[in-house]
Amino acid sequence: MPRSEATRVVIVGAGHAGVQVADALRAGGHTGRLTLVGDEPCLPYQRPPLSKEHLAAEPGAEPLPLRGARYFADHGIDLRTGTVAVAVDRRARLVGLADGREIGYDALVLATGSVNRPLRVPGAELAGVYALRTLADARALRAALAAASAVLVVGAGFVGLEFAAVARARGLPVTVLDAGSRPLARAVSEPISAHVAAAHRAAGIDLRLGESVARFVGADGRVRGAVGTGGTEYRADLVLVGIGAAPRVELAERAGLAVADGIVVDGRLRTADPAIYAVGDCAAHPHPHAGTRIRLESVQNATDQARHVAAGLLGAEHDYADLPWFWSHQGAVKVQIAGLRRPGDDTVTLGDPATGRFSVCCLREGDLVAVESVGRPADHMAARRLLAAGPVPAPPDLTDPAFSLKRCAAALAPAR
Repeated sequence: MPRSEATRVVIVGAGHAGVQVADALRAGGHTGRLTLVGDEPCLPYQRPPLSKEHLAAEPGAEPLPLRGARYFADHGIDLRTGTVAVAVDRRARLVGLADGREIGYDALVLATGSVNRPLRVPGAELAGVYALRTLADARALRAALAAASAVLVVGAGFVGLEFAAVARARGLPVTVLDAGSRPLARAVSEPISAHVAAAHRAAGIDLRLGESVARFVGADGRVRGAVGTGGTEYRADLVLVGIGAAPRVELAERAGLAVADGIVVDGRLRTADPAIYAVGDCAAHPHPHAGTRIRLESVQNATDQARHVAAGLLGAEHDYADLPWFWSHQGAVKVQIAGLRRPGDDTVTLGDPATGRFSVCCLREGDLVAVESVGRPADHMAARRLLAAGPVPAPPDLTDPAFSLKRCAAALAPAR
């Protein structure tokens, strides 16, 4: 939509993506009405610390806000916290709110994020069974950790393992169950999975693979443990369920927009309605690094897509193609990923995993497509430079013990 037409911009969702859209619009010179609708009652905040630093902090500590308390008013952004958008009238270009009010728009950006996938087993409703997505969730978990005697984590994904590391650091016995054959199976290669598993086990975490929960057991309405799918009984008075997330697409569905594991958008992050965009966790978008339509859950993706949409509303005309990159801090283990791997990719390991400092290069049909690093931040930054414009031919000396990603990036990146 040309700049002159998008006088009134409404953004639904006040997480990383939504706030960044508003920020980038104002920074780029947009002077029209700008409304940011968030369903949580607080100022927008940084989400990554919720599963790590925030849980380890003293009671009363709060995550850093995404912007200061005065930022929104100072920049003419109408921030509406504790406000739920329930409908979109595309013909009239109105967003309906739960309190009955309506907001008119020329451009609408859906930054609705994602929700935790529920574990549908008996006892899942017991007190003491938690999920972690919002600040309210994190506050409840932090209070529960202070009184817990045994912790059970269902799901060995990023959030589950980050939380497990925090609980174990507090001296609590921690068991992690995952139905898969390795931790982080959807996100990283086998060498990284093996290192992560060994590190958590060395820290005293009981990591059990090929096992999930058949039912929770409790007394007086509170969880007291679980029975695994293999019949094993696990004692726990605090359970975190982290088995993945689903995009929040209900508002888009009610508006008649296409959804398929996310709100379907084109390369410019527009839906089939040219006045409506989707960004962040909720958006299913074509990506040149993936070669297909994907949905990504990361702060980098959320903020970069937000900047892209803001630039489009200000007149830019190009497709989104930023390199995906991710990170996860799990106690002493720090994993960084640049690019997108697939199952079946070949791998070459740089460095010695036994030292806790190594990288895994993921190769597909002779191209370097992703680099996963543990304890080697220089490799991660070099990989981001190398892969910024897409996969590159695998360096011929990649298997040489003296190979350096940093030197390779310095030599190749300028030529791209």
